[in-house]
Amino acid sequence: MAKVSVFDMTGNQVSETELSDAVFGITPNEAVMHAMVVNYLANQRQGTQSTLTRTEVSGGGRKPWRQKGTGHARQGSIRAPQWYHGGVALGPKPRDYRYALNKKVRRLAMKSALSSKVLENNIIVLDALTVDSYKTKTIVAMLKALNVEGKALIVTAEADKKVIKSAANIPGVKTAAVNTLNVYDILNYDKFIVVKNAVGQIEEVYA
Repeated sequence: MAKVSVFDMTGNQVSETELSDAVFGITPNEAVMHAMVVNYLANQRQGTQSTLTRTEVSGGGRKPWRQKGTGHARQGSIRAPQWYHGGVALGPKPRDYRYALNKKVRRLAMKSALSSKVLENNIIVLDALTVDSYKTKTIVAMLKALNVEGKALIVTAEADKKVIKSAANIPGVKTAAVNTLNVYDILNYDKFIVVKNAVGQIEEVYA
C-alpha cells in the first residue's frame, strides 16, 4: 500500500495514511480513461441544435415557373435546399447523444484516474476540511498553505454548502462529493485534494 502524508488546513503534516492498492495503486489504463472522458462529454451535450427542412420553411407553395420551355432548370419550390432561404438538407435535428459504458469499464476508468494522481504525486490528503462561514479567503489560504498552483479539485465525503460556496469564486477550483466524482474532473484538474474520510468512502465503493 502506498503511504501518503496527511495535512491540515494550515499546510502542516499531521500524520500518514495508507491508500488501497486496489483503488490507488493499479497501472492506469489510458484507453479506458479516454473512453470514459469521451462518454462523459457526450452525455453533457444538450442535443438541442436544429435546422429547418424544406417542409418547415415558410413559403414555396407554388411552382416558380412552368416545367418546360423557359430555359431554366426545372424547379418545384423556391424553398428547396439549393435556393437562397431554402431549407437545409440533412441538417442537425434534436437528438440524444447519451450512451452508457458497462460497469467494469467505469470502475476501471475511475481507479485508473485515481492511481494516475498518486503516480504523479498530485494527490493531497486533508485531515479535515471545515469552513465556519461562507468565506472564500478560508479556501484561498488553505490552497496557499498547501502550495497548490493551477487547477484543483476538492473532494469531500458529502456535499458541504459552505465549502462549495466558499470555493465557487476561485478560478480553477471545483468541489465535488464522493457520489458526484467522475473521471473527467479527476483528469482535468492538476491537484486532487481529498479529505481523509472521503478516501475511506472511495475505497469502500471501488475496492
